[in-house]
Amino acid sequence: MLIIGPPNTADKLRRRRSPNGEREAAASTPTLPSRPPRGAVSFIDEMDSSCDSVGIDVPESLLFRAKEEPIMSNDTRIGVDVAKAVFEIAISDRPGHIVRRERAQRAQFLPFMAQQPRATVVMEACGSAHHWGRKLQDLGHRVVLLPPHHVRPYICRNKTDRTDAKGILEASRNEDIRPVPVKTVDQHVLTSLHRLRSGWMTERTARLNALRGLLRELGIFIPMGAREVVPMVWSLIEDADSDLPEALRPIFAEACREIREIEARVKQVERQLEATAEQLPAVGYLRTIPGIGLLIATALVAFIGDIRRFPSGRHFASYLGLTPREYSSGLKRNLGRISKRGDGYLRTLLIHGARSVLLHARQQQPDRLREWANNLGKTHVHNKAAVAVANKLARIVWAVWSRQQPFVLIAKAA
Repeated sequence: MLIIGPPNTADKLRRRRSPNGEREAAASTPTLPSRPPRGAVSFIDEMDSSCDSVGIDVPESLLFRAKEEPIMSNDTRIGVDVAKAVFEIAISDRPGHIVRRERAQRAQFLPFMAQQPRATVVMEACGSAHHWGRKLQDLGHRVVLLPPHHVRPYICRNKTDRTDAKGILEASRNEDIRPVPVKTVDQHVLTSLHRLRSGWMTERTARLNALRGLLRELGIFIPMGAREVVPMVWSLIEDADSDLPEALRPIFAEACREIREIEARVKQVERQLEATAEQLPAVGYLRTIPGIGLLIATALVAFIGDIRRFPSGRHFASYLGLTPREYSSGLKRNLGRISKRGDGYLRTLLIHGARSVLLHARQQQPDRLREWANNLGKTHVHNKAAVAVANKLARIVWAVWSRQQPFVLIAKAA
């Protein structure tokens, strides 16, 4: 069983410098047979100590990746500008020099890549890039996906497919740009379910707000809460003496049925997520954390993949954009708002989970985590306290997930 220490406990994975200037692991860290390659941490890894848009150099993870990359016998890099129908391919044997260019149709792309010697294939992390990345890995190539907004500065003058392919090659040689891991099919299944649910929830909210606004113009006001809208609209439709005009009754009835259909789809997605979560041990561990439920746990597994990419919980919290931006110079250190980098969907879910922790902490504080959250809520505005709790939850998520052990609450001191 995993026992999480009191809140604000410093991360255990820290690097120290030896007298000769070289970095070495702490004495309590066991020696591992190998170390991961440089750049194992995902992109957008800005920490508290930097607001640089391309990230900072973070300590390499003490855990090596489960899947070994194929060994490349040369430094050949193949830049691919992915598109729907036509792919632009540029092959480089050394920095700044392109030895061959090809323009292939979608059906010709894989046969062409199968004829090439094993090399490093670089693409932007855009639509269908993960699919092609998995196919190229099956062919024995090493695949590197780069964030598109980090590739753009390397495209000189006009933007064309040729300049895009060359810019991708040049950006791949910058070690400060963190690559995006190639997602598995199972991850895409979970992300698809989350994207569909999120889109349907947005549609449901839009329909509810539309009904509220239209009825407000007629002098009919609906109480707060999404659950109040459809029942009240149905009662207005069925009441012959209500102020709702006759011409709007069938239209509003159809809108109510549409809302119920959307809610049925959302529940179907949640049932599918529940069935999928039973096959994922990591989801079970994450759901033992206060504030982490089915949606947050499955979303983390889907969008993060391998938590071992992050050396510590601090790096994971920074990846989610829950750490402050810094604008410092000389002896002046200025910390601002949270960076909001990384996936906004994950950050939103974690903050909602933190709000749940704060709400329950106001009623009772059976453990040290909720006692700390309640004290924080008394001294800070609600939104700021929610973000602080979300940051703490992200660090706990890293500890529970990386060690594959359930979270155990520590009772508060008597």
